[in-house]
Amino acid sequence: MTRLTELAPRRAVIREVGLRDGLQSIATILPTAAKREWIQAAYAAGQREIEVGSFVPAKRLPQLADTAELVDFARSLPGLLVSVLVPNLRGAENAIASGADLMLVPLSASHAHSLANLRKTPGEVVAEVARIRAARDAAGSRTLIEGGVGTAFGCTIQGYVDPDEVLRLMQALLDAGADRVSLADTVGYADPAMVRSLFERASATAGERFWCGHFHDTRGLGLANVYAALEAGVTRFDACLAGIGGCPHAPGASGNVATEDLAFLLESMGFETGIDIGRLLALRARVAGWLTDETLHGTLWRAGLPKTFPASLADAATATETTGASA
Repeated sequence: MTRLTELAPRRAVIREVGLRDGLQSIATILPTAAKREWIQAAYAAGQREIEVGSFVPAKRLPQLADTAELVDFARSLPGLLVSVLVPNLRGAENAIASGADLMLVPLSASHAHSLANLRKTPGEVVAEVARIRAARDAAGSRTLIEGGVGTAFGCTIQGYVDPDEVLRLMQALLDAGADRVSLADTVGYADPAMVRSLFERASATAGERFWCGHFHDTRGLGLANVYAALEAGVTRFDACLAGIGGCPHAPGASGNVATEDLAFLLESMGFETGIDIGRLLALRARVAGWLTDETLHGTLWRAGLPKTFPASLADAATATETTGASA
């Protein structure tokens, strides 16, 4: 097992997915101008990986109908890795045309959830990834393909998901042409022991191409699961500002790990994230003002940073609190 003290360099990356995974799961349709403000403020706070939307039909997810415009805006920010979700070849073609840096293709290890979410079996999704890879290469595009294996720890529809099946599908995605793979606890079933075991096996399978962990805080174990993933050597994680999000086809799966809480956990343990937590809390307050009818999550915004935290960051967060960081 990798000990946290052995991780070098001690750097971790948080990919903000609130603009896609968060907004697609709530009723509020945020104006494009507000989303641009969100991206700009997240960038100013130090975030360098942001998932700005998804290329899905607007009639299915009107919350994400402006994804192409957001990709264009986000690409103007130097050093920002701009990612999008694509459910199929058509979406991938749109992502390639937009110039996105990375497209995430979701695959569910649960056959029941796969049919509900994508109307395809896992095997059909793998075949779609092969077509996406062929289209990407034919276009001469540099857009990376990430195969995201969801319901990796269980499913609210199917129940048990075999870890061996998760790893088989992960390898199948790599064989089909995915540049990178990731694992998601889509329905919040994971515990730290499960995460450590599966992530260690996934790292042995995919090596450096095992890219990211995605956790939900549905049962209060989100950050504990992040810690277990860190012990397995994974240092890149998805998170949603204010813990919004979930999955519309996974009943009861709500509340992604909150970006601000995750940033605090990592920075408190000595990992460099490049994130200004004070600015992040200020952004959370702004987003809370836009989403007044939605339920937000997280704890750092309420408690603030402890006095034992580095003085510069603690002072910034205190200043944020006085301006009304609330939800």
